[in-house]
Amino acid sequence: MKSLIIYDSVFGNTEKIANAIGEALESQALSVNKVTPGDIQGVSLLIVGSPTRGFRPTKAIKEFIRHLPATELHNVQVAAFDTRIRITDVNSAFLTFMVNIFGYAAQPIANGLKGKGGTLVSHPEGFFVEDREGPLFIGELDRAQDWARSLISIQ
Repeated sequence: MKSLIIYDSVFGNTEKIANAIGEALESQALSVNKVTPGDIQGVSLLIVGSPTRGFRPTKAIKEFIRHLPATELHNVQVAAFDTRIRITDVNSAFLTFMVNIFGYAAQPIANGLKGKGGTLVSHPEGFFVEDREGPLFIGELDRAQDWARSLISIQ
């Protein structure tokens, strides 16, 4: 099975998660800014990730999904992930309220991939950073690899 990981990263944390997923799947992880239309050809599993920015994916990820042809992902299994701060670490009633309303980046990514014909194979996953710029919490790279392996065991 050919898989591909596409990501955007602001502080490098999402890139680290994408590379860990790629290592687990023995697949390429590509920055969204380097993806060409041919990269998706023949892919059976497409995983897309973004940091959570204003409760949403980055503009580059949103634009990537928006520009995919309507049925580009027909017969492609898809999964989505994001990097985020744990709401319990922020200790803000307002932020908790906002997250409960708007959520994180992974869900809109998953919805967008499904909207382009993809078959979602996992609930969107979030990986945690210690602060706005990181670093990742200890164990998150291992958890990303375990999550990736679980995606191929679903096949």
